Amino acid sequence: MGRREDIEALVARYLPPDLMGPCPPDRLPLALPPFGAPEIVAAIESLLDTQLTMGPRVRAFEEGWAEAVGTEHAVMVNSGSSALLVMLSALVETGRLARGQEVVVPAVGWSTSLFSVAQAGLVPVLVDVDPDSLCLEGEHDRPVLALHLLGQPSRATGPLVLEDACAAHGARIGDQPVGSRGIVGAFSFFFSHHLTTGEGGMITTSDAEVADACRSLRAHGWIRERSDREALAAAHDETDARFLFVSAGYNLRPMELSGAIGLEQLGRLEGFVATRRRNHADWCARVDALGLPLRTFPERPGTLHAAFGFPILLDAGSPVSRPELCRRLEARGITTRPISGANLAAQPAFARVPGARVEGELPVAEAVHARGLFVGQSHAFDERQGALLADALALAFR
Repeated sequence: MGRREDIEALVARYLPPDLMGPCPPDRLPLALPPFGAPEIVAAIESLLDTQLTMGPRVRAFEEGWAEAVGTEHAVMVNSGSSALLVMLSALVETGRLARGQEVVVPAVGWSTSLFSVAQAGLVPVLVDVDPDSLCLEGEHDRPVLALHLLGQPSRATGPLVLEDACAAHGARIGDQPVGSRGIVGAFSFFFSHHLTTGEGGMITTSDAEVADACRSLRAHGWIRERSDREALAAAHDETDARFLFVSAGYNLRPMELSGAIGLEQLGRLEGFVATRRRNHADWCARVDALGLPLRTFPERPGTLHAAFGFPILLDAGSPVSRPELCRRLEARGITTRPISGANLAAQPAFARVPGARVEGELPVAEAVHARGLFVGQSHAFDERQGALLADALALAFR
């Protein structure tokens, strides 16, 4: 046998055959990991090639992800938060944005969606989200961070659209994938996301200059991965081109192992999203049929919901509080979470974000903070988890 066959035989000896789901009855509330034997084999093979830092597998994953999203370029980094920081910093470096410029940010979102704006030298302005999507919507007069919350596509527009698609792999607005609507997009490949490389992130763009800036910023500021490296070396021939730095960069590079796993994951995305969408529609129907004092957030017409999580918002007059509902669901084996970072303006760290301010009232964000929660989604779930959730909610309000 060849090396790959040897690795496959070894993995088959130790790997449960049902690792890729669906979830077996004895583990009904639980999700299975979104990877299986092919990813493990690819990871072992990359280690045996002794290429640890990013190399040909990372480049191949970048090319595949760009094709899947519909952009000219994709730049992999070590996390979704790093993707946000690098893409925003690249926009400043290339003059698409100016230091001190305001960026509209949804008041309901993830912490580093907010922090990265300020860390790139920009001014985050929190505004309220739409009550039907929990995302930013409408036309804005400043650059806007369109955050696709829990897989729900944001249709916000502005003079410059920046996309936080970290939890929205495969979501679409019409026929256009998220991550390709704006000048840049960010994705996360954290363990719990649709696709995983353990840790990892990706920046998508069709702006070649921005892509080159991202490549420098992720790796010390040097020119090694840039498409214009020869021209830069010629313009600065007094400095050894092998260690020529043109950006105030970071070290946010991914590992080659992450690229290997990502390559195997790419072909699974469409099936994973289809399962999550089917679950989302089923769960909305089941929960809505109970007539309880809460609301769900179905897929909106003209969009494709990637269904990262299943959000629930209690009515203001609910006889069961959010903490108590979480406790009752957890007692039934259903894990709960706040809806992302909930109202970011209410987080203690908000006061420490340079220049950050709130514009207007935040009634929806405040409601989400006080009365919102979400339960998990997975490719390994089906109607059994929907029935379990509906039963648990009915009992919680009995």
